[in-house]
Amino acid sequence: LRTHQWCFILFNVLLFHVLLFGADLMEEYFLRSLPLSYTDAKTLEVRERARKLHMDPLKANLSFTISSAATCSDQEVFLLVLVCSSPENRTRRNVIRQTWGNTTDARGYAVLTLFALGKPASVTTQLEINEEAEKHRDMIEGSFIDSPETETQKMLMSVEWTVTFCPQARYILKTDEDVFVGIPSLAGFLLSLTKLEDVYIGRVIHQAAPDRAPQSPGFVPVHQYPEEFYPDYCDGSAFVMSQDVARKVYVVAEEVPVSVPPDVFVGICAEKAGVTPIHSSRFSGEKHISYNRCCYKFIFTSSNMKEDELFKDWKETSGGGDCSL
Repeated sequence: LRTHQWCFILFNVLLFHVLLFGADLMEEYFLRSLPLSYTDAKTLEVRERARKLHMDPLKANLSFTISSAATCSDQEVFLLVLVCSSPENRTRRNVIRQTWGNTTDARGYAVLTLFALGKPASVTTQLEINEEAEKHRDMIEGSFIDSPETETQKMLMSVEWTVTFCPQARYILKTDEDVFVGIPSLAGFLLSLTKLEDVYIGRVIHQAAPDRAPQSPGFVPVHQYPEEFYPDYCDGSAFVMSQDVARKVYVVAEEVPVSVPPDVFVGICAEKAGVTPIHSSRFSGEKHISYNRCCYKFIFTSSNMKEDELFKDWKETSGGGDCSL
């Protein structure tokens, strides 16, 4: 009798744990193995609008005072790199042009790097930008004044320009001008992807809260975004979108308040379109990665780079032998 009692107790303990943990394991298995099905009517409507988006009317849009449309119209682009830049930072743009931004080919696929900026407050700076744009033909300038308050407008402008003038770009990398980008490693990773749509990859930020301090530059009023947390989104220092994601962000952009930070803005648009951000620790986010040649040949980005560091690190990682595992 005692043996049967112990067997009965043991059986119940095992059954409890199977039910407790087995459900989690089964759920994780099915979530990972089955494709996502979008049953929300709004999400399906967004995706259909993005698929049928007609670009010709957008080409008459005069919101770009300078546009490098011709650079994208005559070629198939595998990776379009959009560097968000400040109008006054001409020296930094030149450093990028001479280092990682000088890459035009990765494993036989075309790479195109452009700079996105708003209008400067100074007339003299605008004249310098006009000269720079004429020389390099790699700049997109919006009709708004460039400032910390218009960073989300700059992001939206970049997406609008991409879907309008570069719809053949397979992937779009948005990055900041203080970031080192390992184009060869990033291109190799993108070429290895088996999923070609709904690609939204970066360093994912989870449960970030809106800034509710009225005196803060990043203040987001409750009436504009009432939720306690933002949806998961990719850190804005650098992230990658596939062309279809850029189109989906564009079609829902008018429903999202521009008062939220630019990377959050993209994350909210992606959520409305049923796109889930994918985390990769090879994006550094806002962190600066201590230099190591083999590390820099492996990672995709490192932030807070000084100009002399960009020259040195790019030169060393571009040459030399391969690194061991």
